[in-house]
Amino acid sequence: MSGTALNWFKSYITGRTFAVLCDDRQSSPEALNCGVPQGSVLGPILFVLYTTPLSTLISSTPCNHHLYADDTQLYISFSPTDLASNIIHLKHTITTISDWMKMNLLFLNQNKTEFLIFGSQKQLETISDLRLSLAEDVIILPSSVARDLGFSLDSNLTLKDQISNVCKTSYYHIRDLNRIRKSLDLNTAKIIATALIQSRLDYCNSLYLNLPATSVSRLQLVQNAAARAVYSVSKFDHITPALMALHWLKVEERIQYKVVSLTYKALQYNQPRYLRDLLSIQSTRATRSASLITLAPCQTCCQVSTEALK
Repeated sequence: MSGTALNWFKSYITGRTFAVLCDDRQSSPEALNCGVPQGSVLGPILFVLYTTPLSTLISSTPCNHHLYADDTQLYISFSPTDLASNIIHLKHTITTISDWMKMNLLFLNQNKTEFLIFGSQKQLETISDLRLSLAEDVIILPSSVARDLGFSLDSNLTLKDQISNVCKTSYYHIRDLNRIRKSLDLNTAKIIATALIQSRLDYCNSLYLNLPATSVSRLQLVQNAAARAVYSVSKFDHITPALMALHWLKVEERIQYKVVSLTYKALQYNQPRYLRDLLSIQSTRATRSASLITLAPCQTCCQVSTEALK
């Protein structure tokens, strides 16, 4: 980068000052020699450029990772018998990250660091007195639920907390839509329902694949209530005509559509790699369907929905 483009970045970053406000008293301005302005358009891009070496650093450790802006996720898979050794690997990786951040004028916020173990109820019951000890006498206990890009993941992957959050927020907007429905035309009501309710049902919905029918039915009731609000349909009337008029697939069908869509994009563009690597194409045979791409039946195909959020 050189010339005018470099000068743009220089003029944007240099010459900035900061002050501290405490009890209505403000300090004198001081020069700001590092960092980028938060909430700016260039802020996330410059931060990602600055922290690019962090991905290479984590790749040299036994842990896998995903980075999104300033959110760093470490994950590692192991059997219950290998718990102790993998906890050591995790501690080492976090220490390595913390040291790199200190050298590069960054700060690892240990108070916002969450530690979550996924497993069956029977597996988790065998684990006792587990804690993650970090530097400076900071001890992190396992959480039962953690939010990942706005999606709540629980240790048993039942997703009950996530579904409850979606239902609570959606019903709040549905009640508001019902209050003002008489003042809206049909098209506006459709836009509001799609933007505030249907979008929540669709967010990361591939992770709902193969959940118990009782869990998915809670989301279906939300969609039904949204459709009733749009068309002012009584709760005693059949909801299918309203869903068809809105061109809304039912929740279960939308989940399957999302998984198929992710699978198609992964096969078509080989991206993202962590999804593409889970898919195995079945070898062709001399049949009428030989020209079609068929996925080999394997357990890894069922993991696509779980990996989609990462």
